[in-house]
Amino acid sequence: MICFRSDYSQGAHPKVMEALMKTNLEHTDGYGLDPHCEHAGEMIKELIGLSDCEVHMMIGGTPCNITVIAASLKPYESVVALRTGHAYFHETGGVEATGHRIVAMDGINGKMTPELIDRAWEEYEDEHTPLPRLVYISQPTEIGSVYSRTEITAISEKCRERNMLFYIDGARLGTALTSRGNDLGIDELARLCDAFYIGGTKNGALFGEALVIRNKEMNDHFRFMIKRQSGLLAKGRLIGVQFEALLEHGKDSIFFEIAAHENRMAEKLRAGLEALNVGFFSDSQTNQSFPFFPTEVVKELEKDFFFYEWAPEKDGMTPIRLVTGWGTKESEVEAFVKRTAELLEKKKACNPG
Repeated sequence: MICFRSDYSQGAHPKVMEALMKTNLEHTDGYGLDPHCEHAGEMIKELIGLSDCEVHMMIGGTPCNITVIAASLKPYESVVALRTGHAYFHETGGVEATGHRIVAMDGINGKMTPELIDRAWEEYEDEHTPLPRLVYISQPTEIGSVYSRTEITAISEKCRERNMLFYIDGARLGTALTSRGNDLGIDELARLCDAFYIGGTKNGALFGEALVIRNKEMNDHFRFMIKRQSGLLAKGRLIGVQFEALLEHGKDSIFFEIAAHENRMAEKLRAGLEALNVGFFSDSQTNQSFPFFPTEVVKELEKDFFFYEWAPEKDGMTPIRLVTGWGTKESEVEAFVKRTAELLEKKKACNPG
């Protein structure tokens, strides 16, 4: 069975595992108050060119999103996000469980826009309605598209105009930064938002994300909130060690090598399917691809390949999600394209009309 289910279905990149093994017998303080987490934080500050910020090692993306939002907002304040956004669609009401409503908007190619932020404010009246206070986006988006410098800047400016906080979910940030046509550096992104995180789980780590907070108000007693949300890992140094390994050599680190590899494998996969005249659910630029096939072809592919059926069948067609990871091989991509070609040809032969 060849896996295109997710970019975290395998364990960690060998260099990350090597670092974990090398430091395994060390004794350090717990809860992220150790030399490895401190060093990883300094590496990130150097990478983004900002010393006046705080870096927290978080156990995962969902705890990171929920904790940031819970720590940043007053009880009567709300979040503006897309319906496809992870915080709204894939976190089982975790944000709402903290008492904050999500004002969900329909995006354009999976993206938030300043106009959508203005539209969210149309739902606000006075003390009888939640006050929009934080804009949440993912870079890249949930359907693989990437915000440009112009688009991120426009959202940032709208947030300043509306006195809102701007938070970026970076679960797959590496693939955005190394995608074709990307014109936004990590240092620029850091300066355009109040907080963002660098995803490790989906970029070669066993687990863990590195949260960067620039806005001091958002960082007030933040570790208290991490603990309150059950996210303060006793063996926190395990996250720090992994980011030390991922980010060694800065912009020439394996973090970016892994992301670029994931993108290359996805580009090869899409090119192979496009040559077969396969259609796509979205114009992904990163390591997620969303082709759609006749449902009977999908069922046959599932016998040899592991992936998500992204949406319900419609008119005999089913969209699926294919995700490449740090360990995806060219031979696996070629096997998927070859099997798809065989199945489509077989279907055509059976239904020549």
